[in-house]
Amino acid sequence: MSTPPVPPSFRDPAALRELAADLARLSPGRPLTFMHVCGTHENAIARFGLRALLPPWLRVIAGPGCPVCVCPPGEIDRAVRLALVARATVATFGDMLPVPGRASLAQARAQGADVRVVLGVAEAVELARAEPDREVVMFAVGFETTACTVAAALLAGPPPNFSVLSAHRLIPPALDALLRIEGLAIDGFLLPGHVLTVTGTADYEAFVARSGRPAAAAGFEPLDILLGLRDLARAACAGEARLANAYRRAVRGDGNPRAREAMARAFTPADAAWRGLGTIPASGLAVAGPLREFDAAARFRLAPAAGAGPAGTAGSADDDAPGCQCGRVMVGLLDPVDCPLFATGCTPDDPRGPCMVSQEGTCRSRYLYREAGG
Repeated sequence: MSTPPVPPSFRDPAALRELAADLARLSPGRPLTFMHVCGTHENAIARFGLRALLPPWLRVIAGPGCPVCVCPPGEIDRAVRLALVARATVATFGDMLPVPGRASLAQARAQGADVRVVLGVAEAVELARAEPDREVVMFAVGFETTACTVAAALLAGPPPNFSVLSAHRLIPPALDALLRIEGLAIDGFLLPGHVLTVTGTADYEAFVARSGRPAAAAGFEPLDILLGLRDLARAACAGEARLANAYRRAVRGDGNPRAREAMARAFTPADAAWRGLGTIPASGLAVAGPLREFDAAARFRLAPAAGAGPAGTAGSADDDAPGCQCGRVMVGLLDPVDCPLFATGCTPDDPRGPCMVSQEGTCRSRYLYREAGG
């Protein structure tokens, strides 16, 4: 499903001020904390200084919405092993190269491994076709929006020297895990509109019903985000748990049926570890049995990724470099500016962890736009 062009009014300062004033007129009677789970939302919030427009009773925190950031060290170790030991060509997104496990893909490439940066799975498939004597592995990282493209590639009949190492993750199980974190109080969730464009709303309606928290699907322009926050605040003020759609120009109830069908055929849910969140049941996507010939983990007999603690053991420092607080940042337990390394020992030019590496990382967005009040 293509998204229509965004009209200029979605960034109109007067419209933003009017919507912010409308939001401020609400009276929840207590402080509210809403969490988004999308790196693009954080980037827009920081870039346009939206936190400065919010009423004093409303706090918006960043959750685990960066797919590069949530990828745990054990998954990276498997990709590095493919590159260094199996001597496969590992294709992945550029943000993944510097993210460390025991080592990083950037370090593996410096040691002579064939690690290629691609913009998407189609490029990796073409690479495999162009070099039939090489094993080409797509190290596939991302949420449902990326997983559906990888699913389509698997179902289209890729060349026999192509395979996928899946590190895909699903958003709904992570929302449940966040609510089990001790000391983390979340009053509502701002949902990633592009994910719901694929999945539709059913899983999130079920989450709202069982969690008792409101949620709102939102787009990525400033007005989209404020509309979603207003929907959440209205629901909280009314004491109602409901799902709102503030991104109607793209999100439908049934999502993209063809994309959902492709994912259901190509993948099967699997327990998966998340950096900062531990292992969450049925939160990952493994290559389905009928497509096992394209499963890199099976083809190369890889051991399972090194595990993490159970869900709810959030913010474990075991996943991070010494001093890095990325695990706590990703689950909303620490604001980036409160990390002792932020902007001093950790910058985009010299990052300590994935939250400062990735284009969708919370720390990177807050650093780049720290003077905007975001």
